[in-house]
Order: sequence, then structure tokens, then C-alpha cells
Amino acid sequence: MESTQQQLDYQRIQQAIEYLVENFKAQPELKEVAAQVHLSPHHFQRLFTEWAGVSPKKFLQFLTVDYLKNRIQSSQNIAQMADMVGLSSPSRVYDLFVNIEGVTPATFKNKGAGLTIHYGYHDTPFGECFIAATGKGLCGITFLQGENKAEEFILFTRKWDFATLIENATFTQPYIDQIFNPKRKSTEKLTVLVQGTPFQIKVWEALLNIPQGAVTTYQHIAESIDKPKAVRAVGTAIGKNPIGFLIPCHRVIRKEGKLGHYRWGSGRKKAIIGWEMAKSASY
Repeated sequence: MESTQQQLDYQRIQQAIEYLVENFKAQPELKEVAAQVHLSPHHFQRLFTEWAGVSPKKFLQFLTVDYLKNRIQSSQNIAQMADMVGLSSPSRVYDLFVNIEGVTPATFKNKGAGLTIHYGYHDTPFGECFIAATGKGLCGITFLQGENKAEEFILFTRKWDFATLIENATFTQPYIDQIFNPKRKSTEKLTVLVQGTPFQIKVWEALLNIPQGAVTTYQHIAESIDKPKAVRAVGTAIGKNPIGFLIPCHRVIRKEGKLGHYRWGSGRKKAIIGWEMAKSASY
């Protein structure tokens, strides 16, 4: 399938972000960054600002180590962080309307006989994604990068081998609209169906308490579920998050302010965190 304009635009945005992060000490001029993505300075400035809501220079501020460390230190406790944001925040209201329905793979397989899953491929502000849903709710969101499209689908089918899968982008499009539209006003509860151990599900639920525009650490997540010594296990559970973006594993970073690993690429993690911080700053 040929890349759409939105995919091409995101690829340029991601490339520009990577260049800005790698060269921030040199403070590159707008024309220099624009040249990296083969656009005129005017066109690039307009494209980036339309996507992020802020200029490239302002966006870069959100990704510096010192800034991220300050964000961590200003909200040590996950519960306090959620309370500070409050119900008046659009991002917090959105988080409250996500409900996780989790079971072990064996239990789900036994009860899921005859389950039909609709899936589709869609553009998002962060590139193309695969999304899957049943009549009960979402069961998969993964970002696609490079040649991993077939691989992601195979991994999904292995986990849901007892279900009937039907490609139906019309069915999944409303989910895309609700999840990725920054002006969302819907209060309809989103249910996600996940297969995982009780520990994994507890970690994924904890991630929902991190408001948009905030970041926390693996240690803080471990403490929030009363498992302060299980930092490594928490990291493993976060890495297996089956519902990208919606269950915000991207909001967990290393304690020294570095962004760390992300299943769908470090460049995409930079883009999502900066985008969310820019949107939150405008509320």
C-alpha cells in the first residue's frame, strides 16, 4: 500500500525531531532543520506547527533531559499526579473513561470461542497503526514501522488464534477518531480487552493514572502497585503492553530523564511525548 500524505508528513516530522534532539547543543536554525526533510523553511514551520501546536524550537524544550527530570521530580507520586491534573483536564477525563477488562490467555481462550475480531490499518498523528476490536472493545493497537506490518499481524493472530479475524476498517475507524483526535469531547467509555497475567494487568491499569503531558519512572510505577522491588518486572510488563498509545506506556521514562526504550521506536516515543506535552500546555 502506498504511503498517504499523512504518513509522509509524519515521517518528515519524526526525522526533524531526531535531528533536533541529536543536534540541540548546536541550536540549528530553522532552515537547517527544514533542509534535512527537504522542505522550505516556511513549509516546514507550517507543517510542524500544525502537527504539534508549537514551533520546533518550543517542542524541543519538552524533550531535553533537564526538562524531563524536572517533570519527574514535580510529580513523584502517581496518585498525586492524577489528582493534581484534576477532572477539569480533558486528558484526565479521557483517561478515566478507559476500562481494562483483563483475563489470562487460557481463560480468554475458553470463553472466547466464536469471537470475531475486526481489524484495520489507519493513519494517525504518529504514523500508520494496526488496530483490532471486538463488539466488546479494543484488543490491539500497534504502530507499524518499516517492514514490520506482516510481523505485527502474525504476532496478533498467534495471541488470538481462537478468534475469527476480519479486515474491516469501517468498523475500526470510529476508534481511531476517538483515540487520536486532540479535540475529543466524547465521554463514552472505552473498554480494552487484554490477555495478561494479574501482575501485567495491574501494571497496565497503573499506566492509565499517568495524565497526558506527564511522565513518570519504572520505579514510581512499581511503588504505585505496592511492588517497589519489582522494577524489572514492571519494565517487562510495560514492554508487553498490547494497546499502544491508549494504555500510555510511552509516558514511562528512565529516572535520569532519558526516554529509554519503546517497542515502536525511540523516535516515535519522542514524537508522542513532545506532542502530548505541547497539547497539555495549550489547555
